[in-house]
Amino acid sequence: MANKSSTLPRVTFQTPEKPEEESSHRKLGKLTVKYNRKDLQRWRDLEEWIDAQLQELYQYQLQEEAEAAVPEPEIDIEDLLEVPNDEQKSKLQEILHECSRPTEDFITELLSRLKGLRKIPSPQKK
Repeated sequence: MANKSSTLPRVTFQTPEKPEEESSHRKLGKLTVKYNRKDLQRWRDLEEWIDAQLQELYQYQLQEEAEAAVPEPEIDIEDLLEVPNDEQKSKLQEILHECSRPTEDFITELLSRLKGLRKIPSPQKK
């Protein structure tokens, strides 16, 4: 079987000999996709804040219902940004309807934080 593999055609690539071609090759090699770091950081901060608030809202309820294994709800920021502003509050109320603690302050604060957040666009090529 080793003899068969040595008779197969091979593809080889020659490296450019001119310095101009080499630098253009390097530029192509450095092409990367980048996201706006500030937007990503704001999303991350908001997600961490949401997680902390949900843990606080559900901590007593989850301790009492630990045997039932009820997970805390998930709030998808992208989904919220896709619905019109007037529907965001009702969507949050629907998600949090099983919470035994008051959620109005959390919903109000989250809606105000969402106003300053924009949807992360497709990656930018730099």
